[in-house]
Amino acid sequence: MYSDPSGRDLLGNRTLFFIFICSFAIVTLLQQILYGKNYIKSGLHYKRENAEELDNMTGTYNFTDDGGQKTDSGLNSRYFELREASFEYNSSTCWKLRNEIMEVKILSMVKQSELFDRWKTLQLCKWELNETAANIFKSHLTRCCNAPVYLFTTQKNTPKGIKLKYEVDSSGFIFIDAEVFQLFPKEMPYSRSQFKKCAVIGNGGILKNSRCGNEIDSADFVFRCNLPPISEKYTTDVGAKTDIVTINPSIVTERFQKLEKWRRPFYEVLQAYENASVVMPAFYNTRNTDVSFRVKYVLDDFESQQSMFYFHPRYIENVSRFWMRQGLRAKRLSSGLMLVTAAMELCEEVHLYGFWSFSMDPSGFYITHHYYDNVKPRPGFHKMTTEIFNFLHMHSKGILQVHTGTCS
Repeated sequence: MYSDPSGRDLLGNRTLFFIFICSFAIVTLLQQILYGKNYIKSGLHYKRENAEELDNMTGTYNFTDDGGQKTDSGLNSRYFELREASFEYNSSTCWKLRNEIMEVKILSMVKQSELFDRWKTLQLCKWELNETAANIFKSHLTRCCNAPVYLFTTQKNTPKGIKLKYEVDSSGFIFIDAEVFQLFPKEMPYSRSQFKKCAVIGNGGILKNSRCGNEIDSADFVFRCNLPPISEKYTTDVGAKTDIVTINPSIVTERFQKLEKWRRPFYEVLQAYENASVVMPAFYNTRNTDVSFRVKYVLDDFESQQSMFYFHPRYIENVSRFWMRQGLRAKRLSSGLMLVTAAMELCEEVHLYGFWSFSMDPSGFYITHHYYDNVKPRPGFHKMTTEIFNFLHMHSKGILQVHTGTCS
């Protein structure tokens, strides 16, 4: 030990701590340098070797003297400057871009900024439905879940006199007596691939200023989640057409006092969705049951033309198992994912809007959590980013289309 005549430690704790910090900084810097080399090396090196590939491109693009495309150093992008260009779905360029998304098996494999960059560049490719991939995915859903038969509780799939098991084991069973039985439709109202083009609307802040309202309203069938606002203030971005809207029982409990007092305010909110069917998870647990049944009573009391449906607990359970096999492990799936899963069986073609749970858009600009507010969900309940990540993979495979940009 170094010491002076007085016995004091010249190489004291503060000095050792400083040396440790400097060493850590040097190691980190070396890692970043090495990572940067690999990062650049793994970029897409597009060449002007294939004249047919250029015929599939429209718009402006720049090349260096040796035939390679110039990089977009301003965005620090790992891809070459392809902006202002449009590529055909089956071009080799788009195949490479789609593969760049699909090769990321878990989110932790890449930095968020890198994933955003890959996704943004992929938007230069025209999306097409891959019927083969979509049909294979739908066949898996049919075997495990079968939405056209079990999406909602009906008098056909939930007979009178049985004990229906709640989704949460601790809640036990509910006896389907005559009164409860009368709340169910006779049979499922929708059939397999009944609708050609469906839009499932999430509530993400990515929808703000998207101007996607008209495109959404042009869909044959529109799903919305958790009673979102669709007043004139928002219709330019989110549209107004609604065929199914889900309601989380917590909304009824917190905003409308469980419907134990005044019911008209709740009924008037529902009228914004005109004749849309209302769907609730009545059999998640006993608390949900009481609130969900009250919504049905309100609709009946006001002689509403809106139909009321309840998710079948076995359907939700089977869908959870299905997505768990895809690597999605969450305490509970989001309402949005439930609707997307159902839409894959009920629709020929599925388009997603407002499904983006990150705090920034693909260009790196901060956005609010919802298009109407910035209230964050309860942590640890859903795995929203993992759900979105799965959707990006499905988009890349041509199974469904995820819209995150502005609409024309």
